[in-house]
Amino acid sequence: MPKIKELSRVLADMIAAGEVVERPASAVKELCENALDAGATVITVEIKGGGLTFLRVTDNGSGIERDDVPRAFLRHATSKIRDISGLESIATLGFRGEALAAISSVSRVELLTRSDTEDEGTRARLTGGVITDISPAARPAGTTVTVLDLFFNTPARQKFMKTDRAEAGAVLAAVTRIALSRPDVSVRYIRDGAEELHTPGDGRAESCVYSVLGREFISGALPVEYDGDGVRTHGFVSKVSALRGSRTGQYFFVNGRAVRSATLQAALEQAYRNRMFTGRFPACALYIETGFSKLDVNVHPAKTEIKFLFEKQIFDGVYYGALSALDSDGAIPASGGQLTPNRREPEETIPTGQSAVITPPKSGYGGGFAPRKSDIARPRGFSDAASLPVRDRNSVAYNAGVDIIVYDEPRPRQKPAAPAEPEYAEKIADETPLPPFRVVGEAMNTYIIAEAGERLVLIDKHAAHERIHFDALSRGAWTPMPQVLLSPIVITAEADAIAALLERAELLRGLGFELEAFGSGSVAVRQLPSELDLDQAESVLSDIARELILGGRDLSRRRDEMYAAIACKTAIKAGRSSQPSELYALAARVLSGEVQYCPHGRPVAFEITKTFLDRGFKRIS
Repeated sequence: MPKIKELSRVLADMIAAGEVVERPASAVKELCENALDAGATVITVEIKGGGLTFLRVTDNGSGIERDDVPRAFLRHATSKIRDISGLESIATLGFRGEALAAISSVSRVELLTRSDTEDEGTRARLTGGVITDISPAARPAGTTVTVLDLFFNTPARQKFMKTDRAEAGAVLAAVTRIALSRPDVSVRYIRDGAEELHTPGDGRAESCVYSVLGREFISGALPVEYDGDGVRTHGFVSKVSALRGSRTGQYFFVNGRAVRSATLQAALEQAYRNRMFTGRFPACALYIETGFSKLDVNVHPAKTEIKFLFEKQIFDGVYYGALSALDSDGAIPASGGQLTPNRREPEETIPTGQSAVITPPKSGYGGGFAPRKSDIARPRGFSDAASLPVRDRNSVAYNAGVDIIVYDEPRPRQKPAAPAEPEYAEKIADETPLPPFRVVGEAMNTYIIAEAGERLVLIDKHAAHERIHFDALSRGAWTPMPQVLLSPIVITAEADAIAALLERAELLRGLGFELEAFGSGSVAVRQLPSELDLDQAESVLSDIARELILGGRDLSRRRDEMYAAIACKTAIKAGRSSQPSELYALAARVLSGEVQYCPHGRPVAFEITKTFLDRGFKRIS
């Protein structure tokens, strides 16, 4: 007796429905995609409870002609592709021809539609995928699909449904993605008679995102606009100050299709690397547009996952788009004040060597801090010995290695005699105009107080200097100066840590370390970067060993973490008094917008506006 039997059409349809319709949200998604493919500009989604007993999707699209209504509920029946060549360049959201067949096979469905070429509409009723009635009906052009008693004939599926609240939440999430994917379509969501979402459909991504994700998202977002290599990326990404605790706020749309993609997610988060804390994630609403033939959207029954023909181009589109938005945002988080963006040109090459010559943007120190001529302040005298002395208007503002001459207006100047290098070997290039700020002083030997126009800016000098060192290490523009130890330091650690250090001894030599094996489980350190104290050697090498172990043989995966550990240890320490030249050089780098976050994602500065202070002192209301 044969054991293999052909399943009945009804049973096969039920099994196939499980791949497409997992819950009410799946049905809503499929019906909305059909509406979009039909050219709808207005879509209304209504549910009761969680959508199991009642859901309805209404659109003003092109509708279905009466003769096509019976065929619309057949499996693999579609108007969107004709032959195998159509799979090579799919421009529609639905294309499998399974949505209506799958939904109707596990529910009771009423279809009310009228084609824009017909004078009379059509009503069709189905139960369990079987048409029970087709009759004429009055309706404007468009389609309404009402789904009742979803999964009434598949109790095994029904018992896995969650509470009405959870199912309604899933429907809202599906409608959210549909609404965000098409800013040119007005989408309305009604639950139990109450409107919960409504987009204007004016074609503007900003108003659509605002309507769906709210004021908090849009106020903490940066606009993205990138076009290159046949990929256009636009939309919004969150500021570093508005990161979240999960990835639930990430929305990606490729050619108008909401998708999940590890490639897009990785590209976005790579742009935030060394700007955010571990466990924090950026939010986004990003629209990626590329050729339809460069995508394979036929890899998942629910069409939520896609493959890219040229994955690197897509990755770069998202990565560079987000990175440009982040780099253009030189805002300093304000305490009671407003955020002011600073825009800067791409970094210029810094020559290799102990002294890094920094060329600031041609536009000066950040558009957000550009003052009127009367705002250009030159350093003034201070009462304590650590502050700047009074200078003549054409004298060097400070010596100790920072070459800035004080003028009432920025202009080129002659290079003075080379001054002594500051402790941390940073100086400003000769053509630098006078930064429109002045350093008021230093608080608690930790924070720089700078005045820029009508802003008081507080800068964490350790975090700022740590970022400068990290960036220089990453570019290969700075190599720590090695110092040979008279007596080697012997470090004992776990065998895998010692092995990792010795395996990468050549790399570590380039960073100023000289290591050699010293018996079982120990390593002798014969040379250290001069910026490190002897008592820091063990902790720094332990951090490096940990990163080497985590990164495995692919050191590039953990190189940044290793550089961050070195930069942290070699940066100016909080609690140590700094020379005025150091304060000015650090403040210039921060106020230019070049330095915004330490390698661990902490902000290096925030500002207090004059308006905020005036309100605090009741000078204004």
